[in-house]
Amino acid sequence: MVQLYNLHPFGSQQVVPCKLEPERFCGGGRDTLFVAAGCKVEAFTVVGQELCQPRCVFSTLGRVLRLAYSEAGISNETSQLESDDFVICQKPMELLGEKSKQSGISVTLESTGLADEKIKYFHVRHLLYRRFAPDISSCLLSDDVRLHSLQLLPIYQTGSLTSDRKNSSQEKVLLSLFCFFSLPHVGYLYMIVKSVELLSVYQYPEKSQQAVLTPQFLHVITSNNLQCYTVRCSAAAAREEDPYVDTTLKACPPISMAVCALRIQLFIGLKAICHFKNHVVLLTKADPETVPERRESPKRFLSRKGTSVNPKTPPVAEAGWNLYIVNTISPVQLYKEMVDYSNAYKTAKTQSCVHLLSEAHLLVRAALMDASQLEPGEKAELLEAFKESCGHLGDCYSRLETQHSHLALPYYKMSGLSMAEVLNRVDWAVEDGSQKYERGLIFYINHSLYENLDEELSEELSAKVVQMFYAAEPKQLPHILCSPSMKNIDPLTAIKYLRKLDTSGFSSVLVTLAKAAMALKMGDLDMHRNEMKSHSEMKLVCGFILEPRLLIQQRKGQIVPTEFAVHLKETQPGLLVASVLALQKNNKIGIEEADSFFKVLCGKDGDTIPQLLVDFWEAQLVACLPDVVLQELFFKLTSQYIWRLSKRQPPDTTPLRTSEDLINTCSHYGLINPWVNVLISSESLVDKNYMEDLSKLQSLICGPSFDIASIVPFLEPLSEDTVAGLSVHVLCHTRLKEYDQCIDRLLERCPEAVIPYANHELKEENRTLWWKKLLPELCQRIKCGGEKYQLYLSSLKETLSVVAVELELRDFLNVLPEDGTAAFFLPYLLYCSRKKSLT
Repeated sequence: MVQLYNLHPFGSQQVVPCKLEPERFCGGGRDTLFVAAGCKVEAFTVVGQELCQPRCVFSTLGRVLRLAYSEAGISNETSQLESDDFVICQKPMELLGEKSKQSGISVTLESTGLADEKIKYFHVRHLLYRRFAPDISSCLLSDDVRLHSLQLLPIYQTGSLTSDRKNSSQEKVLLSLFCFFSLPHVGYLYMIVKSVELLSVYQYPEKSQQAVLTPQFLHVITSNNLQCYTVRCSAAAAREEDPYVDTTLKACPPISMAVCALRIQLFIGLKAICHFKNHVVLLTKADPETVPERRESPKRFLSRKGTSVNPKTPPVAEAGWNLYIVNTISPVQLYKEMVDYSNAYKTAKTQSCVHLLSEAHLLVRAALMDASQLEPGEKAELLEAFKESCGHLGDCYSRLETQHSHLALPYYKMSGLSMAEVLNRVDWAVEDGSQKYERGLIFYINHSLYENLDEELSEELSAKVVQMFYAAEPKQLPHILCSPSMKNIDPLTAIKYLRKLDTSGFSSVLVTLAKAAMALKMGDLDMHRNEMKSHSEMKLVCGFILEPRLLIQQRKGQIVPTEFAVHLKETQPGLLVASVLALQKNNKIGIEEADSFFKVLCGKDGDTIPQLLVDFWEAQLVACLPDVVLQELFFKLTSQYIWRLSKRQPPDTTPLRTSEDLINTCSHYGLINPWVNVLISSESLVDKNYMEDLSKLQSLICGPSFDIASIVPFLEPLSEDTVAGLSVHVLCHTRLKEYDQCIDRLLERCPEAVIPYANHELKEENRTLWWKKLLPELCQRIKCGGEKYQLYLSSLKETLSVVAVELELRDFLNVLPEDGTAAFFLPYLLYCSRKKSLT
């Protein structure tokens, strides 16, 4: 037996002024009721609470056996759905989906009046087969086991519950399809879209005659009762429509939640029922042997408790039968009654409170899912009720000790309540001095404080939160103190509770950092220093990994460095860089977020790069990040080195690492080629910062990982007119194997560096350039004379010494200039001729 609540889903009623005794009836369109008797069909206009008015009458070709309305018009059928026959000895059976073909019952689709080309669009889909065995312990007639009230109920896509868009019939997209059928004492509701699933079973307290399913209710009639049950259609459809239901973002009462009866209303002589819009249409008929002389007003009127209803009765009602229209009250009105009813369970903290509020929530959901029928004012009222119901459910799950306590979080989120509003709903009164905080509330507050909400709690509420977590979840206390929402906490209060913590069970370094942060907040630098000295730098880094918000917070979507981070920037920049690097390596902060953090911390905007960010990039290279970001990191660093060299711009703070440090600790920074030092020494460069940037850039280019081709287009700001610029350009072109071009540049700008360059670069397959490129170039320049004559001559002598070793005498003679002075080349020729005998 389902649970019964004494609620009032039914409102006023009126009698339909039919001329003939109704045999079939149905609703249609927005405001029309069709009533069939024999071969006649009467149509009536039904508008709100007004008296039902005749509209028209038309005749059919034969006696109406069944009446149904569709958008295309009325359908009069001449055959009825036949009930299945049962063999008592057969066992009950349920086959779902395609398995229902195994039942052995064949179904053949026949067409009447359809064109042949249209028949191909129709097909049979097997959904469900159920076989029922009657209870043979009681001698029941066959009528007692017959099926009735087979019905398919579609629910269409509506979009967001908060959307103001109205769906036209052309936009309808089927979301869910439900199938209901009933036995006299039990009804079954299935969902049959993607798969066939039994949603609910309805046990009636007495034999049913007919039932009708709506998105919000199941209405059942017995001989003397009109019964109203809740349904799970909106719960099932919500999960089909929204993938975020049943997450920390959104929630919906479960499909498996037990259904209940909202009302069992006495109504004598019920024979048939149908439903359309917010109307239930009922046919009553007295049995012939029980019909006394009719009184003028035999009707029983339904009304809400405490509300008088004036019946609207036509001048004449035919004796023995009546057709009633019963108006269901608005969803918001019924919702409010359910909330009031639930207050009876509220103080007892029972599951009944959750159950009734869940039913109220689903009622509002179902109404919103049929939003195309709502006026703008009605929808706004329903949305307000929806949010309110989420708040009520959040309250329940935050206060009840159940396995579903975590649902407080999504329901409070959907309610639109701020964290402060939720906390103000908590009963903080304590009689015996010991407060017990339930898991649901703790879960909600803890999760909300982690979400970087743009909400700052007052000092009073912040203190209550600290008190709550100290009592219920002491391990979380250092974490919640780092939330931006706790900005207004009194640091003395925070330190008082932090000092009470037993740090043996969890990380003491985190408690230390939390105390250090609070000491900074109240300006006690001595206490801050003492706390920071109590752990090694490596342990402090681990503490920041445990709680990144000690350094970095987000407010209104923007990165905000904490007061702690600002202090470390001035006092321990190395610890700060190491900590942020550790956060990145542990996926606690992204690459772009880290860059933004250092820019904001150093007060830089746009393209201006602070030295602390350069230090961070260099630390990333030292830490050997994955190859995915390596070239991007190279580009960032080289661009910054080039910009500062070209502008002669010193760093805004002292770099944390020298070029020597980087070469010794990072494989991506290579040893600088020896000839570069010869080239650089040709000019006086006294600026230490300038030299450091130049050395770091040269070292990166000399490293094994750098993609040279990607940086060449960005070398333009670095002029070759300076030896610094020349060294970078020559290094890059050397890495690109453009040796001829490099030799020309060095001969022109710094001849003293040519031989060191050739000794280092012209090896193996490039060794031929000594006599094919360098030797003729030097000879040519010596002929031209000039101020660099002696440098060229010295370089030529060293070149000839190398060539004499490398070539045979004949080959050596072939590479010498024809117009050269024999006396000058003779020593080298003699050496070349004798080397074979010497070896």
